[in-house]
Amino acid sequence: MNATPDIIIQEVCPRDGLQIEPVIVSTQRKVALIDRLSAFGFRRIEAGSFVSPKAVPALADGEAVFRSIVRRKTVVFVALVPNLRGAERALAAGADELNFVMSASVTHNRANMGMDHEGSLSALAEAAAATAGRIPVNATLATAFGCPFEGEQDEGKVLRLIEAYLCFGARSITLADTTGMANPKLVRQRVKSVLGLVPREALTLHFHNTRGLGLVNVMAAFDAGALRFDASLGGLGGCPFAPGASGNVCTEDLVNLCEEIGLNTGLDLAGLIALSRELPSIVGHPGPGQVVKAGRSCELHPAPLRITLTD
Repeated sequence: MNATPDIIIQEVCPRDGLQIEPVIVSTQRKVALIDRLSAFGFRRIEAGSFVSPKAVPALADGEAVFRSIVRRKTVVFVALVPNLRGAERALAAGADELNFVMSASVTHNRANMGMDHEGSLSALAEAAAATAGRIPVNATLATAFGCPFEGEQDEGKVLRLIEAYLCFGARSITLADTTGMANPKLVRQRVKSVLGLVPREALTLHFHNTRGLGLVNVMAAFDAGALRFDASLGGLGGCPFAPGASGNVCTEDLVNLCEEIGLNTGLDLAGLIALSRELPSIVGHPGPGQVVKAGRSCELHPAPLRITLTD
């Protein structure tokens, strides 16, 4: 494959994928999962979270995970942080990048973060200052396309919050469709507008497949100029503070789509499918991904014996 991928996929299963699972995956299994994922060609992996263990007990072992994973120079290991305390913990554990989260929706931000926008932006400024420029800070805007409590979010508000993110120390931006409320028309318009504020290398799109539009939204964003996308092995994940927030875009389904249409991801699709088939032994149930069930379209099958082939 070419050294430079046409599309960059960030794996978020170890964080977003595991945060709402009913079983708590052991630190050892999380580390083994991340180590295998990092061997498949990912440039970026969101490896864990440093939120309060009381809020998200499934990810309470962030320090142990970051200190145990095999580090690769080609992989940026990202940590989700909500505030200064989380940033300090992530820095001490050796995170390569911090991912801060605030919601475009005030209602969802209060449910998710327990504060209004002013409080969240103040927390971002403190977290960014704590890094002292040692590692970059990405800022995610959750519910950027719609909120289950407030509905569609005004584009003007979204752009103003992104400008505030940049002023408060964020180097890159993620637009998150937290409950799968985006559609291709909205995605194209919003991506084009946001690319007026940040370069495509500094913008990530995070889609959920709640209403079956995850992959088409990725393609709409890519056609509008986006380059980086979050995805989760097996399609696992969801927000514990938003009704109906089912799984993320499935990594192996997205990689398969890219290969089908000639986009280089730099990722090992066969390895991803094999690892996704092991998810039931890790989380106790299959993921919603499709390629892992159906196989790749290039995998042909013998004709039924009852059929007589003729010229």
